[in-house]
Amino acid sequence: MSSQRSLRGINQDKAYRWNRENYSRHRRFVDIWTFVLTLLFQLWLNGKPWSYPGGMTDAKQAARRKTQAIWIRDTFLELGPTFIKVGQLFSTRSDLFPGEYVEELSKLQDRVPAFNYDQVEAIVKKDLGKSVSELFDNFDPIPLAAASLGQVHKAQLQSGEEVVVKVQRPGLRKLFTIDLQILKGIARYFQNHPDWGRGRDWMGIYEECCRILWEEIDYLSEGRNADTFRRNFRTYDWVKVPRVYWRYTSNRVLTLEYAPGIKISHYEALEAAGLDRKLLAQLGARAYLQQLLNDGFFHADPHPGNIAVSPEGSLIFYDFGMMGRIKANVREGLMQTLFGVAQKDASRVVESLVALGALSPVDDMGPVRRSIQYMLDHFMDKPFEQQSVSEISDDLYEIAYGQPFRFPATFTFVMRAFSTLEGVGKGLDPEFNFMEVAKPFALQIMTNGNSPEGNTFLNELGRQAAQVSSTALGLPRRIEDTIEKLERGDIRLRVRSIESDRILRRMSSIQIGTNYALLLSAFTLSATILFVNGQVGLALVVALVAAAIAFALIRLLRRLDRYDRML
Repeated sequence: MSSQRSLRGINQDKAYRWNRENYSRHRRFVDIWTFVLTLLFQLWLNGKPWSYPGGMTDAKQAARRKTQAIWIRDTFLELGPTFIKVGQLFSTRSDLFPGEYVEELSKLQDRVPAFNYDQVEAIVKKDLGKSVSELFDNFDPIPLAAASLGQVHKAQLQSGEEVVVKVQRPGLRKLFTIDLQILKGIARYFQNHPDWGRGRDWMGIYEECCRILWEEIDYLSEGRNADTFRRNFRTYDWVKVPRVYWRYTSNRVLTLEYAPGIKISHYEALEAAGLDRKLLAQLGARAYLQQLLNDGFFHADPHPGNIAVSPEGSLIFYDFGMMGRIKANVREGLMQTLFGVAQKDASRVVESLVALGALSPVDDMGPVRRSIQYMLDHFMDKPFEQQSVSEISDDLYEIAYGQPFRFPATFTFVMRAFSTLEGVGKGLDPEFNFMEVAKPFALQIMTNGNSPEGNTFLNELGRQAAQVSSTALGLPRRIEDTIEKLERGDIRLRVRSIESDRILRRMSSIQIGTNYALLLSAFTLSATILFVNGQVGLALVVALVAAAIAFALIRLLRRLDRYDRML
């Protein structure tokens, strides 16, 4: 009954023009460029005071951006799968777009009309070589869910195993090809724009979107991702990943083990099933930190719809089309950033972000460095475990917007996933704190995860030696950087008074001379006492020490005489 109601709800949605197998290239070109030109006109109008009734104010500008953001979200849904996915990707890019746009794009629902069962049968037969009735003992014609890229049907194999079959929307590859060619021209236009192209790699963003979109509609790739994810968690009984049935899988058809569960955001249902909400919040955070920090292979879209809970209390992950990978060199760069944050060293953070490709080097890095230092000062006000991921990411993106930051997709996916999981965790347990769960993992990274307790002194000695050698090897580069900063005027000069310095040096020398005089008196007296008492040899040694001190004192007095003549 629920699936029938779901289908009726889907079919009652608007019949979008793109929801067919054949598309007109010219019609798509007109539709897309009409949207872009309208948006450009609105953006131009935003900066004109005469376009605001009663004058331009911050509140009126924010209200207009909000209205525009809603219009952009609705238009993306009208334009179809390519733009729905692009909008969802842009919802993670608070470093590129105003907060109002990002907030509305994050609400973009990937819920569109289902395509008919005849098309499902045709795709299965063409891709798998046999009809639905030959492959499956039972196949529900009513989809469990329909999205922009495909829809999911419940089925049963001839062996009796229950599965779900994910079938790709007809003509999707053709639509992607047409849309991405048009988007390439749009990206090139923005890249060459004198204002919007400055400090922004729009062609790089376009290439990243292309890669993600093509990967997400390759169901063979999604199946491999699911297998990798399943292997990574094979030793954890509290994580369940549906098994892939490769015999019934192709580029456009993906057959997975049927793994029903309670949606992790259905809090009342979880309580009714007798499951511990606090424990589930902890497990969700631990599962993601395990993916990110230990495996280097993580689910890039862990929204509540992709995570469920089994009756036994295990987490069930779905939808492995969008996955992220963190390479070894990136993890090392992230460690350098983490060290810089821990030490509140803005220069180190800037250098690591440039090395990671998250920051574009410009002639004057002073404003960027000061912005990061401001963030670090506020970030370190509270203990690590009391921080909020959402607040940190919001502050970071607020600083990044308008600065030459270009956060890679991996970074933005991680921040979005952290924020999402923190929200889910707080829904499960109001006292949940993501940073508290993350602290042991962060400490493991800080210590490289391989510091035996018995070798603490040797590890520290090795660390200090490595630091000294690194400093020595980096000295020529630091000198070169100093010269470059001097050439572009980024050197801060300190003015000192020569006369004051001379007086201070003279006072210091007088203090040292007083100490020498006291020592000379003590050693002379000691030598005299030893000589009187018959200790001639020992008295001679002490007298030699007194003579050395007397020589140093004479040299110091001559230096003081020179200072007097200079003053």
